Amino acid sequence: MIEFSVVDWSAWAPGLTSKEQWQAWAQAPALPQGDDTPALAEVPAMQRRRIERLGRMAIQAACWCEQPDDAGQVPLVFASRHGDVARSMELLDSLSADHGMSPTAFGLSVHNAVAALYSIARGHRGNYLALAAGRATVETACVEAYGLLADGAAEVRVIVYESQLPPVYAGFADEPDPYYAWCWRLARADRPGTRLSLGWGGAGADSPAGALPHGLDALRFLLAGDPTLTLAADGQQWTWQRHG
Repeated sequence: MIEFSVVDWSAWAPGLTSKEQWQAWAQAPALPQGDDTPALAEVPAMQRRRIERLGRMAIQAACWCEQPDDAGQVPLVFASRHGDVARSMELLDSLSADHGMSPTAFGLSVHNAVAALYSIARGHRGNYLALAAGRATVETACVEAYGLLADGAAEVRVIVYESQLPPVYAGFADEPDPYYAWCWRLARADRPGTRLSLGWGGAGADSPAGALPHGLDALRFLLAGDPTLTLAADGQQWTWQRHG
């Protein structure tokens, strides 16, 4: 079991752009809907034009959790089950039609591309990584962040972001897939904030799909003040607990 504090958070989804809106949403959650895209005023226009909708959401959430004194050195964990899979499908369609692939489009389709774009745009020179771990992507990201805290980092930012799967993959979806992004600032458990613990162990059948994707359910757990949250996935049970 690991423990840490969430000292701040931010989130963006269509129709949910302020903390007040998200706090109200946590009391009556529903799937975000709409075609909105963040303005992302923190990124220069020339760079912003290269960033697709999913990347804009993730980078917007990350920017909102920045601290003026972090000097661009806070470690970052970017986490997404599927990443920018729509861009990858466009590349595959080009290959299947015997068309050439754009090197730029290919470079922006890899799983750590959003983290790299953020790093370049914001002058971030600290450690960053990108991961995917199925339905337990949030939990895996927090375990990774805890390791960075244990290694001496004062804080770690975890950025979780997802988008709709392309129609060709719709039959494989095991949970709802709205557009959303959120960021947690994590610190050691003795720091002021919302103190959480996360444990894991063997489990049987996977948890059934809920009304929300698990990534949004984890955010709702934080905001709504629930005492526990559990997820069974890939033979592992993850259990969240709130302390204080």
